Amino acid sequence: MKVVINDKPQETSAKTVAELAKELGLSNQSAIAIAIDEQVISRSSWATFALTENATVLIIRAAQGG
Repeated sequence: MKVVINDKPQETSAKTVAELAKELGLSNQSAIAIAIDEQVISRSSWATFALTENATVLIIRAAQGG
């Protein structure tokens, strides 16, 4: 299916946020937030939150700095 990840169109076979995170190599990383169509999805919901065709995905990584 086609989704838009951080403003870039991408093909994925993922059906859930957890599968997408695994596909992108993010599932074991901490300090990651994922929003689908402007709704932040809690990590505890990643396994059950279904992706839809043309979903807009925003991935944010927390970083230290000043």
